[in-house]
Amino acid sequence: MESLTGLKRVHFILLMGALTSLIPFTIDMYLPAFPILADVYETNATSVQLSLTACLLGLAVGQLITGALSDVQGRRKPLLISLVGYVLASVACIFAPNIYIFVLLRFVQGFAASGGLVISRAIVRDVSNGAELTRLFALLMVVNNLVPLLAPSVGSGVLLFADWRGIFLVLTLLGIILLLVSAFRLKESLPPEKRVSSNLKSTFSNFAGILKNRQFTGYALAQGFLIGGVFAYVSGTPFIYQNIYGASPQAFSLLFGMNGIGLIIGSYAVGRFSYIWSEKRFLETALYTATSAGGVLLAVILLEGPLWTVVIPIFFFITSIGVVGTAAFTLAMESQGHVAGSASALLGLLPFILGAATAPLVGIAGENTAVPMGLIIFFMCLIALLAYLLLAKNSTVSTVK
Repeated sequence: MESLTGLKRVHFILLMGALTSLIPFTIDMYLPAFPILADVYETNATSVQLSLTACLLGLAVGQLITGALSDVQGRRKPLLISLVGYVLASVACIFAPNIYIFVLLRFVQGFAASGGLVISRAIVRDVSNGAELTRLFALLMVVNNLVPLLAPSVGSGVLLFADWRGIFLVLTLLGIILLLVSAFRLKESLPPEKRVSSNLKSTFSNFAGILKNRQFTGYALAQGFLIGGVFAYVSGTPFIYQNIYGASPQAFSLLFGMNGIGLIIGSYAVGRFSYIWSEKRFLETALYTATSAGGVLLAVILLEGPLWTVVIPIFFFITSIGVVGTAAFTLAMESQGHVAGSASALLGLLPFILGAATAPLVGIAGENTAVPMGLIIFFMCLIALLAYLLLAKNSTVSTVK
């Protein structure tokens, strides 16, 4: 792939950011419609949250398969196939006749969307390393983190003029645009001589070799558990803000979008100031911050505090995600060389597996309590911190060339 300078670098970052943005659009855009979907399909909050769980499971499984496949076939072909699948799945969601079919189609949609995330990250690793990898990924995260500012607002805006199906029509159009741009503008970044063997044994061997790297595993677990806690927030706040605190869909979107500013601040700080503070120091500070914010949030929820006392610790928690997502990914991927697709898949797997587990648990006590969300977020933060301290903090790097 050509060296990235000037305008080419800007175009590259925007395209990679757009591909990764498919995930938050797919997850976040339909959140304001959760109560509407429960009414339309005559079901409860937990069943609607299962559609989010199914999407997250699809994202997890899809990353493993697509990431490994991209190390064998190259990045471009698997990406284009994934985008075609995404468009078809989005169209099918519009016509889902019941909640069960809708949940199944959300799994397929998540599976297809995973290609944009895992392959774009692998491409960034293909074309950069060291400090340049940190800067590129930080910029990529800034672009990507703008989406949570927009997606719920776009979703609630669509609901002013159309029903919930309009949201999936917009997702269909987004998939078509990304497919066309990728087909005509994206070049292959992994030449044939750098690809890995295509047999199943070598694929599992690649995964096993990556996981034997103690430091990589520590970073993956720290990122995975912390981001897994985010999905408790994503799944719980549509009902908590609207049902418990009486916020409108538009007010919910505003509150949800405000946290996107925190994500951007966190991601930008790592890329901008990594020459002053190391990525490792950023990561450790953010993990302590997130755990503290999670503890405050749980206390406020148990004391039944007003809405603003819930919003503030959530903001600090989400800001920490911006730091951890950038720093942990950079530190973990730095050592992975030509198996970047498989490594990226493993880094993406755990957050979505944990998110799939936590999303329906948030509603287990009903739609009118925030306690499960507070408990999940706090303990996810605590486990993430412990994983970093026990596995990654003092480990040495084992490099895969």
